[in-house]
Amino acid sequence: MKSAKASKVIVGMSGGVDSSVAAYLLKKQGFEVEGLFMKNWEEDDHTEFCTAKEDLEDARKVCDQLGIKLHTANFVSEYWDSVFKYFIQDYAAGGTPNPDILCNREIKFNHFLEYSALLGSDYVATGHYARINHNGSDHRLTKSRDVNKDQTYFLQDVPKKKLSKCLFPLGNLLKDEVRELAHSQKFENSRKKDSTGICFIGERRFDSFIKSYIPDSPGRIIDLAGRVLGTHQGLHFYTIGQRKGINIGGLKNRPEAPWYVVDKEINANTLIVSQKESDLMNDWLRVSKVNWLEKVDMPINCQTKIRYRQPDQECNIVKSAKGQLLVTFSQPQRAIAKGQYAAFYQGDTLLGGGQIVARGSRRCSIG
Repeated sequence: MKSAKASKVIVGMSGGVDSSVAAYLLKKQGFEVEGLFMKNWEEDDHTEFCTAKEDLEDARKVCDQLGIKLHTANFVSEYWDSVFKYFIQDYAAGGTPNPDILCNREIKFNHFLEYSALLGSDYVATGHYARINHNGSDHRLTKSRDVNKDQTYFLQDVPKKKLSKCLFPLGNLLKDEVRELAHSQKFENSRKKDSTGICFIGERRFDSFIKSYIPDSPGRIIDLAGRVLGTHQGLHFYTIGQRKGINIGGLKNRPEAPWYVVDKEINANTLIVSQKESDLMNDWLRVSKVNWLEKVDMPINCQTKIRYRQPDQECNIVKSAKGQLLVTFSQPQRAIAKGQYAAFYQGDTLLGGGQIVARGSRRCSIG
């Protein structure tokens, strides 16, 4: 890595407290810092949900306080073609995609990286809670100090070669410390609520939003014995493990216990439910499209997360058919969903990850 005084860093400024403090810390360390605000969604039709204008104004205020230049870039078409289109396709096919992982791979650490290079940057930086160690030509991504905010799960699909140009200034800080730094610098966004919801699209009622892109497709709701219990409005409205919004309560000769979504039969357009949580448990999964950030020899014993903020789960990974990997867990896992991602760790080090394409139990065949 170049010395700070010789390095220009473009910080992805979202208008939030994390990216603001990241820019402040880099400037304090002696880097030549500039900001870039990315517009990735046309908010005209959903102004009550998207806060792009307010976020841009917050980013401008912070950059003015820091005395750094703020650039803006429009990646709306790139976001649609590289992220949102596949998000919709996966939902329509019955999966549960993760747009945040796609957004990091395609937008924040691809188009943003390329655009920053045109601005003469040596590095890009974001407000992600993660740590990166640059050691010559090697770049190791590890969990952040704040275990509750660690975001390495969302960075698992970023190609390793892209990491050579990335900085994560918040990796050694706790969230409370970040807010206190923002408060000490009198940033107006020091107490701004963290953003949630779909990456760049904002917080909204998912069922109403998805109706604009995937038409309703009613079908049967059945139990594991094949008995018809009701009708659903479309498999894309449901995910594995869901217990609310199924609307099949009060059935005759059935106990007053919650129903859980345990599977989807895509070809038959059928939703399968059960009142036994044990029917949600699986002890293996297969992943495809694996992105390795570290050299790994198979088989390997390591840890896996199948969702954000899940505690690490001990597992064994071996090669499977069609270039896929078979991940077998020491303890059964609840509500594994196809289309989601599994991140692999060795201690604090992120080894890589892949998209879940199948899951099952040892009592079933492992293919």
